Amino acid sequence: MAEKNFHLFSDIVDVSEKVELANVLVGELANYSIYDIMKISGWLDREICLLPPPYREKSRPYFVEQLFGRQRKIMEMRSKGDLQRLVGQVEHLNLYTEFCKAESRRLGAICSSGNDGRDKHEMYGPFHSLYYLLLSCFYMFVLGEPGHPVGMPFPGGFAVRRCGGVYFCPIRDKEKDVEYSICNFCPAQQDEDNR
Repeated sequence: MAEKNFHLFSDIVDVSEKVELANVLVGELANYSIYDIMKISGWLDREICLLPPPYREKSRPYFVEQLFGRQRKIMEMRSKGDLQRLVGQVEHLNLYTEFCKAESRRLGAICSSGNDGRDKHEMYGPFHSLYYLLLSCFYMFVLGEPGHPVGMPFPGGFAVRRCGGVYFCPIRDKEKDVEYSICNFCPAQQDEDNR
């Protein structure tokens, strides 16, 4: 495993330009080897297997997209030179600042706890949590898209959706009590039709 910057979100809290943020995030993502991605994939597969059917089958492709499809798309953007076309200010700048502060606390707490990723309350441990947060940050604050992919189903039959350029999520406002939920920083609006 390559060395990671677990203080990254404290370092970039003042970044306000999309192209700068994109380049920093992609640089960190590029440090994840195929072996690292395989380890994350194994963890994801174990977690998905714990979900009840038929939700397990419906949600699997969206979890895979969220962690691996998005990483592939970001790396394609990098190789095609598309990152330099990301002009303008970071999407949802106030939420971005709050996100950086919260995730700095989260990564700091994980690192100081000595969590190696086996604690069932923390998805991966610091190395893999950082991977998830890098992807989420890129999609939410560089691209302005929700943390969960469009179409992502949730129990009850509801899903993340896009309508007229606006993203809606059935759980957006239901995660407020979960301190480190990315939903608290997501640009999607609460889906009033699915409350």
